[in-house]
Amino acid sequence: MTGFHRSGSGEPLLLLHGMTSSWRAWRPVLPLLEEHHEVWAVTMPGHLGGPELPDGDFSLDLLVDALVQRLDELGIDRTPHVVGNSLGGWAALELARRGRARSVVALSPAGAWAVPSDLYRLLATFRIGALLAGWAPVRVLASCRSLRRLLLRTVSEHADRYSAEDVDVLFDDLAGCTALDPLLSAATMDTMIAPFDRAPCPVRIAWAGADRTIPFGRYAEPMMAAVPDADLVVLPGVGHVPMVDNPALVAWTILQHTRYEVALRER
Repeated sequence: MTGFHRSGSGEPLLLLHGMTSSWRAWRPVLPLLEEHHEVWAVTMPGHLGGPELPDGDFSLDLLVDALVQRLDELGIDRTPHVVGNSLGGWAALELARRGRARSVVALSPAGAWAVPSDLYRLLATFRIGALLAGWAPVRVLASCRSLRRLLLRTVSEHADRYSAEDVDVLFDDLAGCTALDPLLSAATMDTMIAPFDRAPCPVRIAWAGADRTIPFGRYAEPMMAAVPDADLVVLPGVGHVPMVDNPALVAWTILQHTRYEVALRER
């Protein structure tokens, strides 16, 4: 499977998916973004179709090192607009820290927790979710549209909007992800996102209002403390992976930020 998608024209826009997913998570919003940008949706290292994780003790920096190498191999502009969801949101912020982004939109970004119980809750959520998703009957049940919304409620608020093909993609991506266990095993209170003195480029934090995986009420405050000059918006009625819940809202949230930056530079 090809580990990236490229389409559209305009200023480059890089899309980074969340943990256990692939570039295919962005398919609902691609047509809307391609009207304004050259869109690159890239599967991150350690995920199905992406490059393997490099050898060594796992860290987020190691994953971003491998991601940067992949972007260079693909010939993607050194400073695209970058949009990331969950783990991809954290990676997007780290690309900005390295001077590899002209703007960032982070959708419910991972990487910040205030107290140990919040970290342990995240780890448990992902481990239990992976365990249940790897149980064959769950995949069969999720193929039933009427049960989809209940079974996938930590993923999306309206998971019943997934097609049967989308469900297959979701489970295939999960089964092919090799980064999950190393990431969860390496997570400690000390491995959360390092604070920025100031954001190196315009940053928008867009939190899913119905996020059950990284809820706004528990995780937004430490993230905003790490990126204190970021713009914060809350997206109503969407879950942790909001692209299927409301593609138009997600695309508008991105384009309002990226096109604003274009307009500023054209003055």
